[in-house]
Amino acid sequence: MKKMYIVLQDGHIFEGKGFAADGEVTGELVFTTGMVGYIETLTDAAYYGQIVMQTFPLIGNYGMISEDKLLDKSVVNGYVVREWCEKPSNFRCEENILPFLTESNIVSICDVDTREITKIIRENGVMNACITDDPSKVDLKALAEYRIKDAVKAVSCTEKSVHTAENEKYKVAVLDLGAKLSIENELLARGCTVITVPYNTTAEEILALGVDGMVISNGPGDPADCDAIVAEIKKLMGKIPMFGISLGHQLMALAAGAKTEKLKYGHRGSNQPVKELASGKVFVTSQNHGYAVVSDSLDSKNSTVSFINVNDNTCAGIDYADKAFSVQFYPGGCEGATDAVVLYDKFVSLMGGDK
Repeated sequence: MKKMYIVLQDGHIFEGKGFAADGEVTGELVFTTGMVGYIETLTDAAYYGQIVMQTFPLIGNYGMISEDKLLDKSVVNGYVVREWCEKPSNFRCEENILPFLTESNIVSICDVDTREITKIIRENGVMNACITDDPSKVDLKALAEYRIKDAVKAVSCTEKSVHTAENEKYKVAVLDLGAKLSIENELLARGCTVITVPYNTTAEEILALGVDGMVISNGPGDPADCDAIVAEIKKLMGKIPMFGISLGHQLMALAAGAKTEKLKYGHRGSNQPVKELASGKVFVTSQNHGYAVVSDSLDSKNSTVSFINVNDNTCAGIDYADKAFSVQFYPGGCEGATDAVVLYDKFVSLMGGDK
């Protein structure tokens, strides 16, 4: 492994060793706190355009397991770990993670002080970074100006697809903004035929499908960049039952007239606690987002905060008056915590319940 460096936009330089794909890469540097789930992390569309750093010090110890992937490919810009395990051991292991990283062209670096980098981000906020073999060539001004563009367009499907439930009870449209496979699986398990549609599908086209409800998926980027999608969601709210997840949660709030804000370093990992305000129950959830809905900007007549993040009290869920709700976290499935998987049952109940 050759010597590589990660350069932060504030001038910090950390030496490490390169592995996987060769080259130089720039991206928004973010950290995720999950102790397991690196396969799900690498295949989460919400990391598009970002350099992902794992805070857990050993990565790759159970290898690559195809069944655990959330997408067939990875869209992260770069990968940073403390120690890469070259010889994994697990009964489900197919191979180590190197072939997947290499085939996905992910420039990766190991043997760096991820703890110190995490402390810098926590104190100063998310910043851009560059993985390179020559830090003297990095233009810090250009690095600071890097922005993620057309994120949702890059990860959404390009055409409609239909997956029919064995005992169909309902038809559900999933607006694909970078949807996890677990969304489809949870809906199918509840007798919902899933019609997945691209990000730029109009409200009229969705209503013409004759669906009983709609899920707006997770995805990457700044919700404020999604004006066209928000406009279509606004047309649909109140017409069919609706469930928003992560980015979908933020876009529904914007459609209802609320505002979003960028968090200092976001919520990323499979161990994020949220509190359900109605019951006082705390759920452990999986999250991946850098923005949040501003609670004070909500219209209290038509919307109510349903969940808050226990760590910083930011809005983690909203109930709307017209058979619609949303959550900032992933409500279960293969990506980690399954405490909140019952929210899919709530969505089915809005469409009429078991029948």
